[in-house]
Amino acid sequence: MNRFVIPTLIVIFGFGFAFLLIKTGPKLESHPTKILPPLVRVMIAKPELVHLSTFTHGTVAPRTESELLPEVSGRILKIAEAMVSGGYFSKGDVLVYIDPLDYQVALQQAKAGLARAESDLDNAGKTHKRQIDLAKKQSTSASQMDDAHNRLRIAEATLDESRAKLLKAERDLKRTQMIAPYDGRVRNERVDVGQFVSRGSSIATIYAIDSVEIRLPIRDEELAYLDLSLSQKGSLSENDVAVTLRARFGGVDHEWQGQVVRTEGELDPQTRMINVVASVQRPYDQTVNRAPLLVGLFVEAEIHGSTIDNLVVLPRAALRKGKQGNGNEVYLIDSDNYLRFRPIDILRIAEDQVYVSGGLQSGDQVCISPLDNVLDGMLVRVQGSST
Repeated sequence: MNRFVIPTLIVIFGFGFAFLLIKTGPKLESHPTKILPPLVRVMIAKPELVHLSTFTHGTVAPRTESELLPEVSGRILKIAEAMVSGGYFSKGDVLVYIDPLDYQVALQQAKAGLARAESDLDNAGKTHKRQIDLAKKQSTSASQMDDAHNRLRIAEATLDESRAKLLKAERDLKRTQMIAPYDGRVRNERVDVGQFVSRGSSIATIYAIDSVEIRLPIRDEELAYLDLSLSQKGSLSENDVAVTLRARFGGVDHEWQGQVVRTEGELDPQTRMINVVASVQRPYDQTVNRAPLLVGLFVEAEIHGSTIDNLVVLPRAALRKGKQGNGNEVYLIDSDNYLRFRPIDILRIAEDQVYVSGGLQSGDQVCISPLDNVLDGMLVRVQGSST
């Protein structure tokens, strides 16, 4: 019987002890939940002088690019060391030597023909003069006089023809040496020693290295912030529209300074973009502390535009839809930490920045934090504020 009594007493004692703990334990007091106003970040409005810029991109292209074409036919005797892809050459360098033997022979033949024509003209002139003297003495016939005059005219024409042939032979001989028309670089070459080339066949592509150009597409509305004109003729160098080009090449960020030289007076009807052309002088000059601006490099461009005073620059995150849903409103935080709706005048939105021309005063606290279910006059907490 003791097997049942003892466990029963233990269970009863346990319940009694638990009841005693519950009755004698501390009591919890309930407190109402404290709701804190939302925490926001603000930016202080500061009107300032702003230099407006337009950001775009483009690919570097040579200002002048040419196909190297021989003007005479012949076999290649020699090519310059620079006649390889990427080779540099200077204006006046001989790039290709064509076998001149045939043209030297043609030159000698032209010289001989000229000498013969001069001799024939001299004889024809003497005969004509003799016939004139005989005619004065009435010792010659009219047909003999006409024949002498005709031979003189033929001799004069033959002399002119011989001179032209000599000039052509001299030029053809000079053309056996293909001379570089400017300081440049070889894009690619398609010729080697011993190869026969025909007149007018392309043997290489070369381009000038005195300057490069970059076609930069911009939206038509961006022209309002740039000192450019679509109607101006020729170069825009007088306006001095500066361009900063940036690119990452070889694991290093590089920067070059250029200038807008012209605009293409044609607007793409589909993209509403217009191309402006920027130029960089001496892109391969190693005397300046910069990397060469290689043809074919993709670059980002910042076109420096107009300067406007009393603009407030805000991050794009500060814009709100507003009552009309047009995104021209911001949230201000007043001195008592109450949120207020404020319509603004937007001059321009570029990249992640908003340029505000009206509606804000210096010192206004503009909310830049995202908020949901916002009411005009609601209480907020400002990050970093002691209140």
